[in-house]
Amino acid sequence: MTEKLVTIFGGSGFIGRYLVRHLAARGWRVRVAVRDGEMATFLKPSGNVGQISIVPTSITDPVCVAAAVHGADAVVNLVGVLYGRGRRTFQAMHVDGAANVAKAAAAAGVKRLVHMSALGADAESPSIYAQSKAAGEVAVQSAFPSATILRPSVVFGTEDGFFNMFGRMAQLLPAIVFFTNSNPHAPEGGGAKFQPVYVGDVVEALAQTLDGEGHAGKTYELVGPRVYSMRDIVNIVNRETMRNRMIVGVPYLFAQVAAVFLQFLPKPLLTPDQVRLLKLGSVGTGRKPGLAVFGISPTTAEVVVPTYLKRFKPLQQTKKLRLQAR
Repeated sequence: MTEKLVTIFGGSGFIGRYLVRHLAARGWRVRVAVRDGEMATFLKPSGNVGQISIVPTSITDPVCVAAAVHGADAVVNLVGVLYGRGRRTFQAMHVDGAANVAKAAAAAGVKRLVHMSALGADAESPSIYAQSKAAGEVAVQSAFPSATILRPSVVFGTEDGFFNMFGRMAQLLPAIVFFTNSNPHAPEGGGAKFQPVYVGDVVEALAQTLDGEGHAGKTYELVGPRVYSMRDIVNIVNRETMRNRMIVGVPYLFAQVAAVFLQFLPKPLLTPDQVRLLKLGSVGTGRKPGLAVFGISPTTAEVVVPTYLKRFKPLQQTKKLRLQAR
């Protein structure tokens, strides 16, 4: 029997690399459509010889997108940016690019399309990022009504940009900072709340939408089993890195002022829109089905995060732990 072919846009990113391996293991032929083909060659060993192909593609070019989906049985769009820069704006990547993929998939007769959105996607959100994610969903559903929409919370895993960011802060700085609108020492002063979801659970749910039935035209919220405040998160990082840093809660006003300047760095550490998004947090609404529909018991951060935050431990502590394990 001929293997089914899936085209994955953004397959070299954090979630994408896990999905490529996962689908290859399930017998799919995987075509990875990415902006920089050379940077994605590391994915080749994720499957058998010839099972994974790399196709240089610009999601903003309808001709390139049409070529990338030609002959595919399924298409997955994972493309997303956290800040706009040059031609890679939220509108171009999250809305126009998503529309290009959906229109091309429909024209090519693709059976299934999965679009990765984000928890908090909302046309009325104060965050431009969240607004663009909502507009992208509308564009996809308009062109491909049976598309499946996934809205994950903050996704964690070995290469994530969330826990690792705080781990680096613990390694380099004398204190770990979090933002809050309340007294940081009060029970309610822990800052925004998040419900992080494990990348392995996300890709398993996504794979099931491709292999299973009954997911067409539906939207899912993918969240973890526990809600954490920002203070909870930095406490986990402080404990697992064994750095014992001071934890400091500061007003969002400080973040807003800092973001005005930090947004101009080549790779912005913080932008004004990210501050607005951060204040909203990322917790499931309960109004959409989630991981339970796929029979997935969500993984807690405490199970996985320690396995990769250990890289930020002091060398002497790492050596001590190795000696104790003998």
